[in-house]
Amino acid sequence: MNAPQPARRPLRSLDEALAALLAQAQPLADTEAVSPFDADGRVLAEDLVSALQVPPQDNSSMDGYAVRAAEISEGVVLPVSQRIPAGAAAQPLQAGSVARIFTGAPVPAGADAIVMQEDTEALEDGRVRIARVPAAGEWIRRSGEDITRGSTVLARGLRIGPAAQGLAASIGRDRIRVARRPRVALFSTGDELVMPGAVAPEAMKPGAIYNSNRFFLRSLLLRLGCEVRDLGIVPDQRAATLQALQDAAQDNDLILTSGGVSVGEEDHIKPAVQQLGTLDLWQIAMKPGKPFAYGRIGDAHFIGLPGNPVSSFVTFVLLVRPFLLKLQGATQLEPTTIPLPAHFDWPRPDKRREFLRARRNAQGGLELFPNQSSGVLTSTVWADGLIDYPGSQAIARGELVRFLPLADLLA
Repeated sequence: MNAPQPARRPLRSLDEALAALLAQAQPLADTEAVSPFDADGRVLAEDLVSALQVPPQDNSSMDGYAVRAAEISEGVVLPVSQRIPAGAAAQPLQAGSVARIFTGAPVPAGADAIVMQEDTEALEDGRVRIARVPAAGEWIRRSGEDITRGSTVLARGLRIGPAAQGLAASIGRDRIRVARRPRVALFSTGDELVMPGAVAPEAMKPGAIYNSNRFFLRSLLLRLGCEVRDLGIVPDQRAATLQALQDAAQDNDLILTSGGVSVGEEDHIKPAVQQLGTLDLWQIAMKPGKPFAYGRIGDAHFIGLPGNPVSSFVTFVLLVRPFLLKLQGATQLEPTTIPLPAHFDWPRPDKRREFLRARRNAQGGLELFPNQSSGVLTSTVWADGLIDYPGSQAIARGELVRFLPLADLLA
């Protein structure tokens, strides 16, 4: 009689897998100083503390006239004692006069309000008629209204965007310290893979496919601030796979592969990683994306993505993205989720947690791409987000579901 087979271990949930993955992602120790011009997408490695007030002094938020509010009545006519453009020094405002002032210019001492030029009439004799009585403080931006001296304007761990670049410049920083870019070795496996341009479509052999994963994975890595070392396509051979992994482990923080992590006879990644290092995570209870792997080879992290393009895409944005952000010391790792109504029925759910490609419609609901196969890459272009839905539950039209916008996941 055949011996009974041991019970198969249940697949790890996505949450368990992500927690285990992030526990291994210790932030890189190295940092570098860059100009705010070059900091978009980088992760801040220091708190930025302001040495000045912004704005540095009270200034006008409108083109108009600086006045003493107590001297103004509707229709009053007053002389203009000075003209203050932005960047000029202002003299104290003379009693019984107004100052012509422009947006951003410093408010003269003695003035306590700005009257918009639309509420005035310039007279031929150089005086001005005030048609509206201002409230004290009206249209004045106070010193330190934006930033106070000694305050932290950008915190360590922030992933810098255009607004943060401008904010760093506004406090006078010409260099800021950011995390080093992770070095990532990228390769695909599969004898069926062909690079575009190598073979014309009409000359493709039966079973051959163009390597799409290599293109979007490289772009996703670059968007996350990585240095990408593209090692090409590795054939389905054990010796070639071992050599590629050994080469990739040298001076890289992460080895990222697509394909070859399933259980077929031509899937060599899993046993090769186990031979060279350790495989700590393999297979996740999610759809698409079950054949996901994590391990280590020497000092390098290893992540193996499924070969199917949608599976590779989804596992990258949900697992690799937060892993790489944490390597850079980022503090915001969770994706944005929005509750939106389903404008479709999904009566036959999988047992695994599903990520359905969908997009918002003009009615504020979600439409579903008709073919949710893990090989249909067109679904990721058509969609503007993923529906994160627990397994074994049908979706009824009108039901609220968790929507993850791709604009955030691809940033």
